[in-house]
Amino acid sequence: MKKRILLSLIISLIYTVGKSQTASVEKSTYGIQTGLLGIWVHNEMKLTNQIALRTEFGVNASIFGGNFYPKTGFLMTPVISVEPRWYYNLEKRLSKSKSISGNSGNFVSLQTSYHPDWFVISNYDNLKTFNLITIIPTWGIKRNIGKHFTYETSIGVGYGYQFRGEYDDVNGIAIDLNLRIGYRF
Repeated sequence: MKKRILLSLIISLIYTVGKSQTASVEKSTYGIQTGLLGIWVHNEMKLTNQIALRTEFGVNASIFGGNFYPKTGFLMTPVISVEPRWYYNLEKRLSKSKSISGNSGNFVSLQTSYHPDWFVISNYDNLKTFNLITIIPTWGIKRNIGKHFTYETSIGVGYGYQFRGEYDDVNGIAIDLNLRIGYRF
């Protein structure tokens, strides 16, 4: 009888240790994402157990129109972003036996983006863009679909400054609204 109890305790201990997982973001993760308005490649690098630094390069798309344009315009420009993310609910997800792989969780971040005027892809010829910097506090969620696919959504309101050179610079409110699906390598 004592042997059975001891064997049961050992098996329970091995199972518990095997199932335990530390609530921490991954050391480094790479991926590609697309949404309604662009495509991006990204890396998330671990800074602490709950904070990751996301770097991103991509192409943002915009749709515009109005009194000055005879037809609706489409515009694609490059963007470079640096974004520290605090994944604040990793412990809670683990306690409910939910996955945190690939940094799956809710996050709060400070998204800083630079939109250079390197090139423009548009249905209008000779369209001019200007350098733009945005700093936007953001809240979002990131989840996995299987082992490699992800989806992510975020929303934030912040500040933007457009450098227009010989024209007057423009600043004001910047809004970030994302709905993306992606592949994690």
